Amino acid sequence: MAKPEVVLITKADCHLCAGARDAVGRVTAALGLGWTEQPVDELPELRERYAEEIPVVLVDGIQRDFWKIDEARLERVLQRALAQWEIGLAE
Repeated sequence: MAKPEVVLITKADCHLCAGARDAVGRVTAALGLGWTEQPVDELPELRERYAEEIPVVLVDGIQRDFWKIDEARLERVLQRALAQWEIGLAE
């Protein structure tokens, strides 16, 4: 079982994306996690799916937030995911 995967979906000329990068970076760094960024400009299927919601945060492939990232909520989600990961390691 892998640590939680955090993906921030962004697009070019997105005024909310810089703040989302900062928020995701702060939360993941505090928890010792990495994250990746996926611009929708490169993938038409993502652009179609998330066109009106960008930036979007996915945790293990599940949409957890969009537009303005709530750091407290993201931290809670990631703490739960980390707890499940740790349980998986102990088994």
